[in-house]
Amino acid sequence: MEKIVGLIGYPLDHSWSPSYFRQQFQSHGLENFSYLLFPLESLDNFFPLLERTPNLCGLNVTIPHKESILPYLDSLDTKADEIGAVNTVLIHGLGSERKLTGYNTDAEGFIRSADFSGHRSALVLGTGGASKAVTWALKRTGIKYTLVSRVTGEEDTIGYSDVNAEILENHSLIINTSPLGMYPTPDSFPPLPYHLITPRHFLYDLVYNPEETLFIKYGREKGARVQSGLKMLHLQAEMALQLFLDAGS
Repeated sequence: MEKIVGLIGYPLDHSWSPSYFRQQFQSHGLENFSYLLFPLESLDNFFPLLERTPNLCGLNVTIPHKESILPYLDSLDTKADEIGAVNTVLIHGLGSERKLTGYNTDAEGFIRSADFSGHRSALVLGTGGASKAVTWALKRTGIKYTLVSRVTGEEDTIGYSDVNAEILENHSLIINTSPLGMYPTPDSFPPLPYHLITPRHFLYDLVYNPEETLFIKYGREKGARVQSGLKMLHLQAEMALQLFLDAGS
């Protein structure tokens, strides 16, 4: 029987997942697996999707549903529960017997994607599901962080206009977890004082399409170390793939 795995989120035009997973299924000799995109602007259509796709055994979850998917799930693994965000869902059974379990491979993918030694404090741009995975990872590597958001008022959160020379002096690692710069709006970028960026800074962008965002470009122009989200994407996808294969075996 055909087994379907897919991606939910919105928009999905930028997604690299179908080509990756189809190639992996082929390399593993899994001709009964297929990968589909399910662009859901609202999760109101989530359960109807499950009903009309009975062979669906797993999902990747991306913006904007990594947090809002939680009430739709029956259980979370320990890491996803601690993070409070999910990027992978396994589906077992049908109808009233269906069980949905959420996982998070973003955090481990982030930890394994780069050498963060030498950085004691980070600015984390954005407060969504990807941000939660990153901050969970930073805590476990002993790196303190300050969140930067367009919406302020929360504890440990400042606005973009608050990022000044002193803040940048004390935060050498800057991580963009927001969708700013991502296709189809590659001309957008986090509004930071880039003229204050120095070679001691490390600008890490979770965005992978395009691989060089304006955030990365402006950091490179100031001599900073830079990295796109492509390696993290590959690592988290490899872990999600293993979950799908284990569930489908």
